[in-house]
Amino acid sequence: MFSQLREDIDNILHKDPAARNRLEVFLCYPGLHAVWWHRLAHVFWGYGCITLARFISHLGRLLTGVEIHPGAKVGRRVFIDHGMGVVIGETAEIHDDCTIYQGVTLGGTSLNEGKRHPTLESGVVVGAGAQVLGPFTVGANAKIGSNAVVTKAVPAGATAVGNPARIVVKDSPAQATDRPPTPMPSREEFAAYGLSKNGDDPLIKAIHGLIEQAIAQQQRIEHLEGQLSDGKQGATLPGKDCEELKALNKLVDD
Repeated sequence: MFSQLREDIDNILHKDPAARNRLEVFLCYPGLHAVWWHRLAHVFWGYGCITLARFISHLGRLLTGVEIHPGAKVGRRVFIDHGMGVVIGETAEIHDDCTIYQGVTLGGTSLNEGKRHPTLESGVVVGAGAQVLGPFTVGANAKIGSNAVVTKAVPAGATAVGNPARIVVKDSPAQATDRPPTPMPSREEFAAYGLSKNGDDPLIKAIHGLIEQAIAQQQRIEHLEGQLSDGKQGATLPGKDCEELKALNKLVDD
């Protein structure tokens, strides 16, 4: 038990630059406390003490602001950062080395019994305010961007952004599956809040493509108009429309 507590504390020290020492983490991190309240409640849940397990879970919610159903399965080195407003449903499964930020919901969309909540495989990062809803799997090392609403499976190694979530696949499924999750990624590799440094939103890429195409067409039209104007070869118009398109492209990028 003490070795697992030390493992959880060291994991937080590695992932959070605001953490200074083990005592500070032990005393002042509600996400750590929430995980440990849940582990206690989950033990009683496993023995069939349903009401006691729910009561312990309720106490943990009052003290930490994190609601984890005692039936949920939580792996090792799971870091709930800040924590306030996190809700994790009964049939949710969180594998090792996952990171979850404040305001996240791992919820269900069905009133039927059975598997209703998502499964997060190893190394998943879920950004603040994200809603992951349904009995599907988020693959290993995937990232859920802040405020994304995810209602379908996310491939391993991919990034889901937006509402409804759009999938950005950075690795092929085979590559993502073959590569084992890294228990302790470097701070440069870790994607805080599910933000991928090189991940491009496919919708934004499509908009950029349309704008670039419009700019090219506008430049071509201006060139042809310039050739026809007064019979002068190579003359061009001021290109006000083209400049407006470029400004729009910069606005989308920003």
